[in-house]
Amino acid sequence: MDTAEIFKKVRKIEIKTGRLVNEVFAGEYQSAFKGRGIEFAEVREYVPGDDVRDIDWNVTARFSKPFIKKYSEERELNLMILCDISGSQFFGSRQTLKNELSAEIAATFAFSALKNGDKIGLLLFSDITELYIPPRKGKNHSLRIIRELLAFNPKNKKTSLSCGIDEINRLLKRNSIIILISDFIDTNFEKSLRLAKIKHDIIPVIVYDEMEINLPRARFIVEAENIETEEDVLLDLSDNLFRREFSRINLRRIEQVEEKFKKMGIDYLKLKTGEEFHGELVKFFKRREIKRWR
Repeated sequence: MDTAEIFKKVRKIEIKTGRLVNEVFAGEYQSAFKGRGIEFAEVREYVPGDDVRDIDWNVTARFSKPFIKKYSEERELNLMILCDISGSQFFGSRQTLKNELSAEIAATFAFSALKNGDKIGLLLFSDITELYIPPRKGKNHSLRIIRELLAFNPKNKKTSLSCGIDEINRLLKRNSIIILISDFIDTNFEKSLRLAKIKHDIIPVIVYDEMEINLPRARFIVEAENIETEEDVLLDLSDNLFRREFSRINLRRIEQVEEKFKKMGIDYLKLKTGEEFHGELVKFFKRREIKRWR
């Protein structure tokens, strides 16, 4: 991808996601990640119009009249994009590669953070740390992150989710929101994810392509290459049994990843190339807002 093409794609993503952030996501972003506040500050006597969900029942019982809790909100948040850039991310069957979808997702979060005055950073990983950009503010900084997501040429092709998560655990000293974008074609990353969850608000985003689930029906055998291992594999598209088994195995793989997140109590997104994901993001933000108020 040459410089002019990269600039064109960055500009297209900026226009598309910037408009959506302004029109749709700004309020949801703030509610989902900041909500009622981060730290308890004090209690004060209840006055009509206060939210009853903020009543401190222990203090209320002690003084026989209602008191509410007051919170002080952090002035800014750290938002870190932790993105898989291994070989499998450069696959796509609907005119959009998985890494291009990842860039658009990251851009939506980046411009939401920009609008709310929060810092944003980036860590790209394969089975090593490929690139780290520390969290900072500013539009130029956000655009640089999008450019790197689209144009960065990784050294390695294999995947190690634990490598990326462990590195971000080491680098980030303050509590942060971590958007972990990957196809999650990897194993043995649960321990690293649990450790990250203790300190940070980590949100996995599963990106996948339709052809990874459903092979097209045809009357021939296709020779394909595993991008990460560089091994050749034969896909018999004329064999219904083969295609069904292929679908079953890959659907089950994604289901197992989702089960891991649910078991750990981690909110996650699942998004497919070639489809608009903004409605799913709005639903996600609204679910987060509801959870914070429970």
